[in-house]
Amino acid sequence: MMEAVLQDSAEALNKILEDASPRQIIIEALNSVPTGRLAVVSSFGTESAAVLKLVADVDRSIPVLFLDTGWHFTETLAYRDQLVEVLGLTNVRTCEAPHTAIAKQDPDGDLWFRDPDACCALRKVAPLANALQNLDAWITGRKRFHGAERAALPIVEKDGPRLKFNPLANTSAEELKRMFESFNLPPHPLVAQGFPSVGCMPCTSRATPGEAPRSGRWRGRAKTECGIHRPGFAPEVTVVPNC
Repeated sequence: MMEAVLQDSAEALNKILEDASPRQIIIEALNSVPTGRLAVVSSFGTESAAVLKLVADVDRSIPVLFLDTGWHFTETLAYRDQLVEVLGLTNVRTCEAPHTAIAKQDPDGDLWFRDPDACCALRKVAPLANALQNLDAWITGRKRFHGAERAALPIVEKDGPRLKFNPLANTSAEELKRMFESFNLPPHPLVAQGFPSVGCMPCTSRATPGEAPRSGRWRGRAKTECGIHRPGFAPEVTVVPNC
């Protein structure tokens, strides 16, 4: 019954919010659940500042969950700290897999190469699943212009026992650029080095002009998503305490 109710709620919200502004969508997300039951999940990647700025303008205390995989570029970690200060974010939480789990499943640190799906499951999917346990909804920064699986991205979707809001789903690349300019947002330091999209260091490469924004992610593999947006992606992963 609950699943049906959530699905109906997601469909109803989609109809209401399809033409809403990103700010209106964030406000609706905040109002749709009890206080303290909403969070933002951010990679602090090349486009993250836009949604974080909008969230901060609505409520700086909304939890921001950062999945620390242990493989982030040092530039990303520095950018995270910069955005926290610039935007005045007051509740950024770092989520990570326990060292014991990493030692057991990836003792040589090469799981990203041997089985990138398993690496993402260990370092992202399981920690996020744990962090979301006491939440009713979460916000992402995904956009339709990224293409592939995101081309038909809904504004609101059912994600297991909770709702997921994508306030920038309708935002174009041009609109995103204008947001960075109008808000005077600092760019991720790797953008100038040819990285339009940044994930973990071993699985991210530069993109050449004309390539899709996420073309440098898991280059040469069929993989295009880490898994946190795929229900049932890692059913065998054990949820463990992290953040």
